[in-house]
Order: sequence, then structure tokens, then C-alpha cells
Amino acid sequence: MKAKKVQNIYVCQQCGYKNSKWLGRCLECGAWGTMVEEIDLPPQGKGSRISMGNMPVPLSEAPDGDENRLRIGIEELDRVLGGGIVTGSVVLIGGEPGIGKSTLLLHLLAALANSSGKRVLYVSGEESARQIKMRADRLGATHPDTWLATETSVEHIVQMAAEMKPALLAVDSVQTLSCEGVASSPGSVSQIRESTARLIEFAKTRNIPVVLVGHVTKDGSIAGPKVLEHMVDTVLYFEGDRSHAFRILRTVKNRFGSASEIGVFEMKEEGLVEVKNPSEIFLAERPLDEPGSVVLPSVEGTRPILVEVQALVSPTNLGTARRTAIGTDHQRLSLLCAILEKKGGMDMYGNDVFVNIAGGIRIDETALDLGVVCALASSLLNKPIPSSTAVCGEIGLAGEVRAVGHMEVRAKEAQRLGFSRLILPETNRQRIKLPAGIELVGVNNIGELLDIVFQA
Repeated sequence: MKAKKVQNIYVCQQCGYKNSKWLGRCLECGAWGTMVEEIDLPPQGKGSRISMGNMPVPLSEAPDGDENRLRIGIEELDRVLGGGIVTGSVVLIGGEPGIGKSTLLLHLLAALANSSGKRVLYVSGEESARQIKMRADRLGATHPDTWLATETSVEHIVQMAAEMKPALLAVDSVQTLSCEGVASSPGSVSQIRESTARLIEFAKTRNIPVVLVGHVTKDGSIAGPKVLEHMVDTVLYFEGDRSHAFRILRTVKNRFGSASEIGVFEMKEEGLVEVKNPSEIFLAERPLDEPGSVVLPSVEGTRPILVEVQALVSPTNLGTARRTAIGTDHQRLSLLCAILEKKGGMDMYGNDVFVNIAGGIRIDETALDLGVVCALASSLLNKPIPSSTAVCGEIGLAGEVRAVGHMEVRAKEAQRLGFSRLILPETNRQRIKLPAGIELVGVNNIGELLDIVFQA
């Protein structure tokens, strides 16, 4: 039988699109300069495809859905994972270079080895064993049950893990791995996809959880094909500004728990330290009775967090006024400025507008609207909002104030931290009941909001 001829193809490193000729721009995702030449090898035969080895069974006879979780022992990590790592699952941790992914992984492995009393295996394809040992000693994350290997071959990694049978396998990073039979270089679409598929097969058949570390691209997404995030069970993003001490571990996908949880850590000399009460940390340096500052009770997953919304409105000396948002969506900021000018009667067109969520955290929920509008109006009028007042709610294009979810949780967190008044949508005010200690003020539209906040 005549063997299939090996030929070169060009593969987009962003989406995995293949073409026989080089293209400056990918026809599938539109990215420029992402087409890389790879060798298109024919299938290697019977054993080349990934198979879990399972036969179809009636759904009623399938194994029950009880989840066997490994508690890590770090509360913030267990929270974002939904209560711990499910055995046999694959977790992908993404983040910018230098943000602290390897540090987080060492803390995770040491805590898990300490809490479970079982061996864990850390495989690095980027650093030598000496470098990792030096970091672990500095972090105090050296544990006798943490085993270390430096390897980039997926076949060798799987063989080591199969012989050792660790409680968890961690690989740093997926972009350094290579598989036999895939001729492209490590980090290419083909290598990342095949390497991940083989590690998933190992995790599911051996019932051993696997944690993968992945780098992110300039636009903030994990490097490699987008299908990589669909293949794994859980995707976590490690975020934060390196100029700030705080780091946010955010869940964007979780088949075994909430997909919107966050964990908060602080980067110190001894490594990452979990922040169990982030609201107090984010408000610790808040200026009192200062125009342009207001507190918002936000909810990330099931956790309420109070954050400070800062705004600065100043006359522009340019033809077009600037709209700058740090920690939130700049398009939403432009929309709220237009609403404030049209429905609130304030001159926003001739002013530069800057909004910042203090502490380096990012808030994308619509409950932020009331906080942004109040902070903008406060800065423009140069009138401070009382430091004991918090605001929360969504604003529609007609200037109406709309209800948001989890309001009772938000109000209780504001009350716990000493706020005596919460301005919220009238619809929410009618639905919740709280003990004495905090005044709930409902508003129906932006006009009522401004009258109440800035009343004489």
C-alpha cells in the first residue's frame, strides 16, 4: 500500500485554521502574522487516536455523579475550584509572564501534600530543578512529598506519573511540551492540542488530577488554539497589575462549580498570601469625604466584595474629550457619560473623564453603573459623597435604575463594614429585608439618584 506523502501546511497559531499556502492574515479569525509552517503527518495507525476505552451504557446504569474532591488547604484556592480539585479533572491556569503562576503552583503542591499526606509530582519544562528548589526554599514551600522532574516529552511525563501514582500531577507549562509523531515545534497549535489530549486521557483513565500552566497572549487569552480551553475541565486566570501587590485568581470555566468565583492573594517576600477579607483591604486607603470617590458592593461568584470607584472629570484641551477606564469596560463608561449628560443635565461632552477601580481589581457587572455615575457627578460638581454611603445598581438608556441580583448579600457586607446607608434600585429595596443598622434608599431613575446623593 502506497504511503501518504508528507506535506507542509500553514497553521494559524491563534485559532488552528489550516491552509496549503502562507497567508498574511488568517481567513478564519482575521489575525495577522499568525500562520506558521508545520508538517502535516498522516495518521500513525491504530494507536494514534485518543480513546478513553469506554463502551456505551444506559444512562441509568452509568456511575453516579458523586465528586471526590481533594481539599488543597488554601481557602482561596479551594473557593475558586468549587471546594477542591476533583479527581481525574484537568485544570488550566493562565496568566502573564511574571505574574506568579509558578509561585502559585508551588504553594498549591506544598499545601496539598501537607493536607493529603500523599505525594505530588511537579514537572517543569521551563526551569531547572536547581532554580525551582531555590524558589521553593524562599517561599517555604518545600515539602518531602513534593517530587520534582524536568521534562518536556509528554510520553515520558505520562510514564513517570503512571509509575509514581501521585495525588496530583502539575505541568509547567503546556507550551513547552512535545509529543512523538508530531513534527511541529513545541508551542505550536498541533503540539499543544495533542499534548493536552494525551494528558487528559491520562487524567481520566488513571483518575489523577492534572494541573496545566499556560501563558497568555497580548490580548489576554491563553496562547494556543481556543479549543484548548474547551478540552479541559476548569480554566483559571491569574490576573493583576505587577505594580500592585494584589493578585486575582478568577474562574472562567468550571464543570464542577461556579464559573465566576475569585480568590484574592497578596504578593509578599514570602510568596503569595491569601486575603480572606478583601473588602477591608481594598478600602483601607480610601480617602474620606473626597469628591469623585464612592463605594460599591460588588459580587464575584458567591463572594461580596466592597470596592472603591474613583472618578476624575476635568475640562479638556483637546478637540475630542477622552474617556479612560481602568478596571472596567471603557465602552460602558462612554455610555454612562452620555446618559448622565442627556438625563442628568450635566456637561460631560467638554470634559475629560477618567474612572478607576482602586486596588487593581476588575469589575464588569452592570451593578457598577450607579457607582460610576455617582463618582462622575461628584467629581464634576466637586461635592463629596458621604463616606458612610454605598451605592449599587444598573442604569438603562432611558435613565431608569434597574434591579440587580444578590442585593441582600451586598447589603449585609456593606452593613458589616460599617456603612449606614445603601442607595439601590427601588425594585430591590421592596424585595429585601435587613435588620436595623443600615438605611436602604431606593431610587427609580437617575434624577432621583442625583437629588438624594447631593441633597443640601
